[in-house]
Amino acid sequence: MARFGRAGWLLLALLLAPAQAAIVVRDGAGQGLILPSAARRIVSLSPHATEMLYAIGAGSRLVATVDYSNYPPAARQLPRVGGYSGVSLEAVMRQQPDLVVAWQDGGNPRELERLRQLGVPVFISHPLQLEDIASEMHRLGQLTATQPQADAAASRYRQRLLQLRQRYARRPPLTVFYQISSAPIFTVSQRSFMGSVMQLCGGRNVFGGLAQAAPQVSMEAVVAAQPQVILAGRADILRMWDRWPALPAVAKATRYVVDEDLLTIPGPRLLDGAVAMCATLDTARRSLGLTLD
Repeated sequence: MARFGRAGWLLLALLLAPAQAAIVVRDGAGQGLILPSAARRIVSLSPHATEMLYAIGAGSRLVATVDYSNYPPAARQLPRVGGYSGVSLEAVMRQQPDLVVAWQDGGNPRELERLRQLGVPVFISHPLQLEDIASEMHRLGQLTATQPQADAAASRYRQRLLQLRQRYARRPPLTVFYQISSAPIFTVSQRSFMGSVMQLCGGRNVFGGLAQAAPQVSMEAVVAAQPQVILAGRADILRMWDRWPALPAVAKATRYVVDEDLLTIPGPRLLDGAVAMCATLDTARRSLGLTLD
């Protein structure tokens, strides 16, 4: 149940292979994870991992999750072990999990390391690109012995992603600013899954080249970028740009509210968010007089 380095986990996998019982995978952080058998009691520490586990047919293995896991509806009935303020290790251990699925960017590394020290295997989920979601569903299927369902879910996801890529590949590009918050101003770069959605829809992220997945930017930087479209999860965030009437997105009335619940959770429903964002950008193109291919 330990975590191994890149070379060590492969060697151990070979040693354990004759037993045909141990399950060896590499998690989203690139670390090898070994389970002696398929996980039966799983605690999910992120909403997207919860969605993935239900999508691959492993929802019945979930014994607890966190406050903001609300999909599918069955997830709302699970015991809670934490929320935005942190995770209770005592609450996790009371569930006697044989696997914890955590998010690389959404938890306290010390808490996760403590779980490992207590003998609990931890799978780190780290989907940064749209393709990563299907890959992680496949690996979770290995860990839960739901491989047929997981492979089917991953295949459906990949097929839908391919169809969206083909549909929007020739759309006229738009420069887009996605605003997460207003004080301070946070956005997304191309290193984030939300940046990947924007690119899928033919949007050119004005802050796509920044190093962080969710960088902080200044108002002056946004004005200098002159985005044709501004997207945000709330109308009040969009209204802050009223003071800049010459900004293209303000002058052309191409500011839009998008569904944050679909776009900020990198699970199977992220493609629903992609469909919505692509439709929004098509609305902007029409407003700007651009022809849709």
